[in-house]
Amino acid sequence: MEWRKFKKGNWTNTIDVSDFIKLNYTPYCGDASFLRGKTKRTERVFERVQELLIKENENGGVLNVDPNHVSSLLTFGPGYVIEGEDLIVGLQTDEPLKRAVNPFAGYRNAVQACKAYGYEIGENVTNEFKYRTTHNTGVFRVYTDTMKKARHVGILTGLPDAYARGRIIGDYRRIALYGMDYLIEQRQLDKKRIGERDMDEDTIRLLEDIERQLEFMKQLVVMAGQYGCDITRPASNAQEAIQWLYFGYLGAVKEQNGAANSIGRISAFIDIYIQRDIEEGNLDEVSAQELVDDLIIKMRLVRHLRTPEYNELFAGDPVWVTCSLAGMTEDGKPMVTKTCFRFLQTLYNLGPSAEPNITVLWAQDLPEGFKKFCAKVSIDTDSIQYENDDVMRKDFGDDYSIACCVSAMKTGKQMQFFGARCNLAKVLLMTLNGGKDEIYGEQIAPEGEVFAADKPLVYEEVLERFKTYAAWMAKLYVNTMNVIHYMHDRYAYERLMMSLHDVEPERLMAFGISGLSVLADSLSAIKYAKVTPVKDERGLIVDFVTEGEFPKYGNDDDRADEIAQWITEFFYDELCKTKTYRGAKHTLSILTITSNVVYGKKTGSTPDGRKAGEPFAPGANPMHGRDAEGALASLNSVAKLCYDCCQDGISNTFSITPETLGHNEDERVEKLVDVLDGYFVQHAHHLNVNVLNRQKLIDAMNNPALYPSLTIRVSGYAVNFNKLTKDKQLEVISRTFHEKM
Repeated sequence: MEWRKFKKGNWTNTIDVSDFIKLNYTPYCGDASFLRGKTKRTERVFERVQELLIKENENGGVLNVDPNHVSSLLTFGPGYVIEGEDLIVGLQTDEPLKRAVNPFAGYRNAVQACKAYGYEIGENVTNEFKYRTTHNTGVFRVYTDTMKKARHVGILTGLPDAYARGRIIGDYRRIALYGMDYLIEQRQLDKKRIGERDMDEDTIRLLEDIERQLEFMKQLVVMAGQYGCDITRPASNAQEAIQWLYFGYLGAVKEQNGAANSIGRISAFIDIYIQRDIEEGNLDEVSAQELVDDLIIKMRLVRHLRTPEYNELFAGDPVWVTCSLAGMTEDGKPMVTKTCFRFLQTLYNLGPSAEPNITVLWAQDLPEGFKKFCAKVSIDTDSIQYENDDVMRKDFGDDYSIACCVSAMKTGKQMQFFGARCNLAKVLLMTLNGGKDEIYGEQIAPEGEVFAADKPLVYEEVLERFKTYAAWMAKLYVNTMNVIHYMHDRYAYERLMMSLHDVEPERLMAFGISGLSVLADSLSAIKYAKVTPVKDERGLIVDFVTEGEFPKYGNDDDRADEIAQWITEFFYDELCKTKTYRGAKHTLSILTITSNVVYGKKTGSTPDGRKAGEPFAPGANPMHGRDAEGALASLNSVAKLCYDCCQDGISNTFSITPETLGHNEDERVEKLVDVLDGYFVQHAHHLNVNVLNRQKLIDAMNNPALYPSLTIRVSGYAVNFNKLTKDKQLEVISRTFHEKM
């Protein structure tokens, strides 16, 4: 009944959603002319959402908090935007935009988050966690003094040691395809099979994980039942398929407030059900779009309770409900469906938005109609990003999803231990200061000689010393991550999300670099110009006199670009020398979110001419204004970075004025498609695209009421410009807006 008309295959005998999709999806090679606008029902629901969003903004960014109940699958009763009008039902709490406390990652964080918005955490919650160890408590029990110092001074930054780690993507499609009864039965069989092994530490831990997963799988069935839905069985139509998989995602975000709980790669899967319903006469294009619109509305309502410190790092209240579209199959078929278009159409029907974080998996052989529509949506909304499917597919196959901003994982078969990033610009300054921090003066790394202030730096000497300190830093970084994820598994384990993975998934550990362009330009200055250190009264180097010109990263100049390449490859190799927790595979990203502003505040003056406290460039971007040779030269420089050693992603945020792309819409669309093809054919990984003028952002900063939905791409995600703090708005405005190709 539920699988009627579906082509059978391996998926009917074992859990294999990828096989189901490839046997049953319908590629679409046409244009966007079939799309439809929003219905009257959608208008009514979305008007209610808009009213609530305005109230949330007027209330300082948080509409309401329930401080008395710990968020979980069954904590709250059913919630609706408009009961009886919602096509896809389910909210995190019993009211839209009401936030719940989730202290498992850190009780103090939950208390501080409540206080920041005028609430006191409930006495019952305090009593519940009085004798409970949280992830944060466990981490700080084990941290060494050196780990604490590195964290304090900002060499290791944004670590998920006080908040939930996120970046785990459950394969929510499994619920719709198989129903929970079958998934529970299969997990019970997994437990029986694994229970026949010798009871070593790994086996015992895995058996406990499975039992925790089963508990929450059963709770998910109860949660869905509260909305009158029976997810024990497979979905029988498109509305149920969307609803069933959304229940899985909803349960995940009720349980975990992780940094980035993405929804995965769902468009082709949903399209199969929509196509069948249309063929059977149960849907038309208007009602199909309406279902997608309603799902997107629910994604836009996801909220977590965060501390001001968290928001300082990750500005704009992001959730990163990343949703991946398109790509190709391994045998060369485009995975573009009509539902890929429908997801993009929501940015017109519902207006531009940061959530979900729509990510197009770009390939050279995608249909031209889809490429052109993507380019048009980028130009009109600045709300989507692109990642190179031709690069990722060779390592991750054709059923991977993007987590957070730019990180690929095989859906349901890989999970990630998220790890924020290391401030390599500060590692250079620590190198020059013999292991001391340039701001606090603390000895962080092993003590060494401080470079002299009365003579120019010698490149070869600096580079050799930097290698020593960077290697030391890489070892400390891996060991710090091992502590964090051991404790997270123990005290804040993602029970539901992990139940929607294979029972023994491959694990990735995601390390990151910040300050790449600062470090590359600084080393270039030392090598090609004359850089003389300046010391303060403590005898520490705190500034530099840089004389002469030097090549700068971002101008398609191999002299500088090869330094940036070397940095990433060297640091990745050093990370790989230290064993990871649970045998995770080392991966590396060049990604800063909006934290490039905070990282700059924590970093002294650097040899490239950047002064103490000034922001870094975001991600893998060249420093603001230094990519002076035009848009293509800037893109070419970033494209030289090697994805093989940066498989957690290489984020590049690209801003270009409309006039630079062309004089009318058709010209701009054609040119942007050409730019994307030309960039990605060089094996580049990622591109955020903003098509706007600097003056528009200045006007929006000064007159926010005139631009309530202005959305821009930052470093790996989109954000409502008005939700950025003033310093981050100014940093975005200071970035390069390319006015020549």
